[in-house]
Amino acid sequence: MLGALTKDLGVAVRTIRFKLNGEPVSAEVPPHWNLVELLQNRFGLTGARESCGQGLCGCCTVLVDGAAVSGCLYLALLVDGAEVMTIEHQAAGGGLDAVQKAFIEAGAFQCGFCTPGFVLMTRQLLDENPDPTEDDIRHYLSGNLCRCGAYPEIIEAVKLAARMRKAER
Repeated sequence: MLGALTKDLGVAVRTIRFKLNGEPVSAEVPPHWNLVELLQNRFGLTGARESCGQGLCGCCTVLVDGAAVSGCLYLALLVDGAEVMTIEHQAAGGGLDAVQKAFIEAGAFQCGFCTPGFVLMTRQLLDENPDPTEDDIRHYLSGNLCRCGAYPEIIEAVKLAARMRKAER
């Protein structure tokens, strides 16, 4: 249930409560904010980046209740009562996971702008399909764009991450 209405610079805001990277949080949110604006403006989390503003590039990927969403299109108010996970959570515990290690080892980034979205999508893919084919990988990641053209390395990183995860089990 959405919290009480308050006034913030003349705009009605609502208080929402949710889990952010495993921690319970609350925030006052204007009704027009998207999830990226909430994460950046209220929590200082900049891993999800708004690039296209149309949900077409994957740079703003965030997990809400375990499902990848385009943070630029997802209204912030909709995370009330949800569990939100960002790329920043991947650093919890101080060590890199198999997906992060694989992206580094395969050199699956150049400028790094799109990398958080690719890492989160790869984690979700491997959670759903631990042994994807190259076609599976290409299809699953088709909503993420890399302007630098590191696609061959990204595909190799996903394959490597799948092998690394398999070896960890």
